[in-house]
Amino acid sequence: MLGSNRAAALLTRALQSQQRHLNVHEYVGKDLMKKYGVDHQRGAVVTEVSQIASVFENTPTDLCVVKAQILAGGRGKGVFNTGFKGGVKLAKTAAEAEGYAKEMLGNILVTKQNGAGQPVNQLFVAECLDIQKEYYFAMMLQGAFGGPVMLGSHRGGMDIETVAKENPEDIHTQPIDIKTGLTQEMALAFATKIGFEGEYVAPAADAMIKLYKTMTECDGTMIEINPLAETPDGRVVCIDAKFNFDDSAGERQAKLFALRDTTQEDEKEVQAEKYGLNYIALDGNIACLVNGAGLAMATMDIIHQNGGEPANFLDVGGGATKEAVTAAFKIITSDPKVTGILVNIFGGIMRCDTIANGIVAAAKEVDIKVPVVCRLAGTNQELGQKILKDSGLDEKLIAAADLDDAARKITKLCPKE
Repeated sequence: MLGSNRAAALLTRALQSQQRHLNVHEYVGKDLMKKYGVDHQRGAVVTEVSQIASVFENTPTDLCVVKAQILAGGRGKGVFNTGFKGGVKLAKTAAEAEGYAKEMLGNILVTKQNGAGQPVNQLFVAECLDIQKEYYFAMMLQGAFGGPVMLGSHRGGMDIETVAKENPEDIHTQPIDIKTGLTQEMALAFATKIGFEGEYVAPAADAMIKLYKTMTECDGTMIEINPLAETPDGRVVCIDAKFNFDDSAGERQAKLFALRDTTQEDEKEVQAEKYGLNYIALDGNIACLVNGAGLAMATMDIIHQNGGEPANFLDVGGGATKEAVTAAFKIITSDPKVTGILVNIFGGIMRCDTIANGIVAAAKEVDIKVPVVCRLAGTNQELGQKILKDSGLDEKLIAAADLDDAARKITKLCPKE
């Protein structure tokens, strides 16, 4: 097993690096757990207030829990755009549940993890269980192990990143050999390691084994259960669940990927994907348009070194068309934080003249109002530079001799506020 500090660092990095994987709502994870026989909190998804009464009546407990479905943590402490507090509520009656549903559905829930918030279009109305002890449990793929690893702690039901920071010794890890899988012996040992005792060890290990099967058969990259709870009647129940899946498995897991909820994602990232662009929004003011992930990272670094802040990661790849480049400009200029754009192209497969034509078309179609510093090098470099020079857009399109020159010019034109 890893040392406690390394385990905590691993957990923090993993939880912060899932944005490029398919993320699904809690109720989808619960459906998967039902399919694979994992004991979980039972409930039903609703999209309208009128559905609440029927679901409440069929809930197997006297009380129910109304959970807003968004792809972010911290729902319970979140605040809606209307001022209503809390995205997870306990209801004693159907009328009370309906009241909570009216406050949640159609509104924006803001948590510490989702910035400006996300729309609540669905609720998961679930049974209210008597929980006597809570644990944290997760499985994820990690390159450091060449495969899957389990993480667990007796400190469940709370912000695990806080645990990682303040009590790293309480987070335990166990790599899994992908060839042998998760054995009964290993699962029992890990359940004991994180604090399960007596009659709860066996059902905890059973849940771990079934969750591992779920992850491997569904091309999962992470399953996070927080809390994994003990109940007085001897059950070990998955109360809340977060599932991520490998983007590369879209064809093999077509039914699962059809459940993707793009309303929860950055609209600019969704649009970029349609054109084969790799785009991730950041917090700065200088937009980047680059070909190649490595060059994109280097471009963001040199902006930082010159005192600027990148507004995005955008890799147009090697086969982008003029239309895709135009779309890229529309996407990055739709961000109100952007005060300038740095284009850094090293032409190989991606020709400089294609990029130049896209830049000119975008500048005319979008009416770009911010300075654009362009560094073009490689295939058809001279032709690309000529296209920019002959465009009549000299005031908007600024040529740069090299990347250092480009970074200096754009950060001078667009200082960080």
